[in-house]
Amino acid sequence: MPRLLTIQALVRASGVSRTTLLYYESAGLIKPLRRSEAGYRLYGERELRRLLRVRALRAAGLTLDDIRSLLDDPGDGAPGVLRRRLEAISREIEGLREHQHAILRLLGNLQPQAERKAIVTKAKWVEIMDKAGFSGEDKHRWHRTFEQADPEEHERFLRYLQIPEDEIRKIREWSRK
Repeated sequence: MPRLLTIQALVRASGVSRTTLLYYESAGLIKPLRRSEAGYRLYGERELRRLLRVRALRAAGLTLDDIRSLLDDPGDGAPGVLRRRLEAISREIEGLREHQHAILRLLGNLQPQAERKAIVTKAKWVEIMDKAGFSGEDKHRWHRTFEQADPEEHERFLRYLQIPEDEIRKIREWSRK
């Protein structure tokens, strides 16, 4: 006879809370294998595996509707659902980056000049790089990589070091070579 799990046993085995399990049941993602004579829900190994899959898909940020479609039709639809979620996450990250930059701009405009002083100056940064064993070519590669990866952030960093505008322009041109 297959092993039957009560709600408490299923919760322990899966790592989800009782409330979450009941929510997933109400959403149609999982259902008891059967009920005991006393009316208690009983689950089998298949339901445990399904619940663990639901948990993994939720951890990946999938919606309950997407999870339901993956569980009910695990065929060729999975890559499409996962790609759509990945694209949505990318859009969310980009939106958060825009919010972050907007907040930084607001903070820069709100802070008094005295509070905007750099903690690390150009001289200190060059000293750190020298002590870390960076050669002139290593420094160039570092700037070039930074400039290619995120030109705006590279410029902000150079401003943070309190480097004059004309020198920032020269560093960025040198970084593009």
